[in-house]
Amino acid sequence: MAFDSGLAVLVLGVAVWTIAARDTFAAVVGFVAYGLLLALAWVRLAAPDVALTEAAIGSGVTGGLLIGASTRLRRTETAAAGEEPGPTLRLAAAVLCGLVSAGLAAIVLMLPEPAPTLAPQAAANIAATGLGNPVTAVLMAYRAIDTLLETVVLLLALVGVWSLAPDRVWGGFPGPRHHADPDGVLTFIAQLLVPLGILVGIHIFWVGSVAPGGEFQGATILAAMWILAMMAGLVDAPPVSRRWLRLLLIAGPAVFFAIGLAGFAMAGAFLAYPVEYAKLLIVTIEIPVTLSIAATLALLVAGPPERAPHR
Repeated sequence: MAFDSGLAVLVLGVAVWTIAARDTFAAVVGFVAYGLLLALAWVRLAAPDVALTEAAIGSGVTGGLLIGASTRLRRTETAAAGEEPGPTLRLAAAVLCGLVSAGLAAIVLMLPEPAPTLAPQAAANIAATGLGNPVTAVLMAYRAIDTLLETVVLLLALVGVWSLAPDRVWGGFPGPRHHADPDGVLTFIAQLLVPLGILVGIHIFWVGSVAPGGEFQGATILAAMWILAMMAGLVDAPPVSRRWLRLLLIAGPAVFFAIGLAGFAMAGAFLAYPVEYAKLLIVTIEIPVTLSIAATLALLVAGPPERAPHR
């Protein structure tokens, strides 16, 4: 009880500090710490799948994106820091935050007792999916359309980032070419962690059918290993015009959508699976989805093309 109370106070304190921080980089560091604390809170709530997602995507990849954005804002931060919001704007922001907080509290307090849930129906039919992890079963069977749309949204986000590139470097290499000391600490850590991280990412993906894990968590670990290798100068990001790269990016959503359409013929509905082939079809979807998400997340962190492709 004391630990949980202390964790709750720490989460609130870091959240307030992150909002109040005037320095962009300090705010990003606070955001990353806040995400890690939330992951610990989800573990205490016996939700390891959510904790893995929060640590990997909410804090990890999103934190990396924000760190990259903060470095680009360094040149304009000094001028922006001197601008103080007026009292009217501060009052409006405070009132708006208070109304949102009160609305969320009212929604929680006004929930009926017992709270409406589909958990019993999902648990009763989970055997039909052939999966032992109820979270994966819900995401890939009962909420498969939402999961499909999430993969499409990630792909659209990457296209939006690429669209920020000037015409002269369109189709070129994303981000700068990183050069690290071959005898330095970063290179040593990358050479040590990348092979282990790839194995961990594959393991997290594979056990997702029977234990906490899955394609999003495994893909994020794989993306982090790719990012680490690029930061250490071991590999360079491929040009965005490469055909194999674009096929890799669309493979996951394409296979997902194709099997969803096949559901009309196999089980009478979109993204419906026949019982005897349910697990096989779900794993068939998850493999390309994992690779597509890993590539998408790594390229999102790399940023828009900044170097022209080799002619």
